[in-house]
Amino acid sequence: MSDEGNKGLLSPFRRKLLMGMAAVPAMTMLPRGAFAQAPATSAVNTTGLAVTDTEVTVGILHSATGTMAISETGSIQAEKLAIEQINAAGGVLGRKIKFIQEDGASDWPTFAEKAKKLLVNDKVAAIMGCWTSASRKAVLPVVEQYNGMLYYPTFYEGLEQSKNVIYTGQEATQQILAGLNWIAKEKGAKSFFFIGSDYIWPRTSNKIARKHVENVLKGKVVGEEYYALGSTQFNSVINKIKLTKPDVIFTDVVGGSNVAFYKQLKAAGIDLSKQALLTISVTEDEIDGIGGENIAGAYACMKYFQSLDNANNKAFVSAFKKMWGEKTVIGDVTQAAYLGPWLWKLTVEKAGSFDVDKIATASTGVEFKGAPEGYVRIHENHHLWSKTRVGRAKLDGQFELIYETADLVEPDPFPKGYQ
Repeated sequence: MSDEGNKGLLSPFRRKLLMGMAAVPAMTMLPRGAFAQAPATSAVNTTGLAVTDTEVTVGILHSATGTMAISETGSIQAEKLAIEQINAAGGVLGRKIKFIQEDGASDWPTFAEKAKKLLVNDKVAAIMGCWTSASRKAVLPVVEQYNGMLYYPTFYEGLEQSKNVIYTGQEATQQILAGLNWIAKEKGAKSFFFIGSDYIWPRTSNKIARKHVENVLKGKVVGEEYYALGSTQFNSVINKIKLTKPDVIFTDVVGGSNVAFYKQLKAAGIDLSKQALLTISVTEDEIDGIGGENIAGAYACMKYFQSLDNANNKAFVSAFKKMWGEKTVIGDVTQAAYLGPWLWKLTVEKAGSFDVDKIATASTGVEFKGAPEGYVRIHENHHLWSKTRVGRAKLDGQFELIYETADLVEPDPFPKGYQ
């Protein structure tokens, strides 16, 4: 799919705001002297990062163009909102946050190139970025080589842990296994058809899901298909789904391809109020392009939905819409991206330093009580303790909360038996 085609998936208003904000740091009018109590730069920056007596620079690295823009636009917006709010509250160690935004352009080598530029040339103190596992895998050796710190917001397959990454989305046990357990129990499901985009996250997620279906749920996978990123023709696999009649369609199609997939499902007569479908990749951001009428009835396993009824979330949604427009929507990864700058701020202040090694050490146990999803805490494995939730898509593009765990789920990126 071309960049021009993908631009059509974003509302004109949202696209205009995104382009207009791309190169301009989010600023808030601050009272005179708000940053006057900053500790000496020599004490909090011993490794040559972009830190002055009044400012600290971070990087934002997401796809603003290409097939992943439909998913990553919300992450960019959320990170800019968090930065603006942090600046309004006095910044980080008395310093205002500036940002440099780079476009990964839905291309994994570009992500690696831009990450190196941010770390080596711009010397950013942290990077908020990536969406797909392919982009994260491309960036990971760069942040490890140049000792950067990446705050990664997307639910992912797990099987990874790094000193240089804080994973603010769910790993497999918090999403894939929990979601399969829920739908197997709720629907008595025994047969599953897997369909995903063709790269590491869907393939690894489905490998984990297959082991769980076959070995734990004692069910059967009746089909497994993959499509290149940006694909728009799904009629062949939809015909196979109609022939095999699975109890559950399990999907991890990503980005703009979701628009075509769900529209074609509906056109083929598959009624998602009768045919169970569980997605681990569609949030409110994607539904903005899909259209609620094309996905209503489908289930999604996430940790956050815009409709969550708590004080933190109401304040977040209000602030987000005030900044980005009343018609904008907020999905799981958007919220997880919002956590990144806040968790970085809290960790820097705990460490009393912008130095990456000190931040990596100080991260364990850092908690964010103002998280829109509720309380979260960083585990020693650099993932977050979070709740697991299931929502059902509605015609208005929002999700109705159907299920949530009573307690936070401990992250386990290397579950036994699934590697």
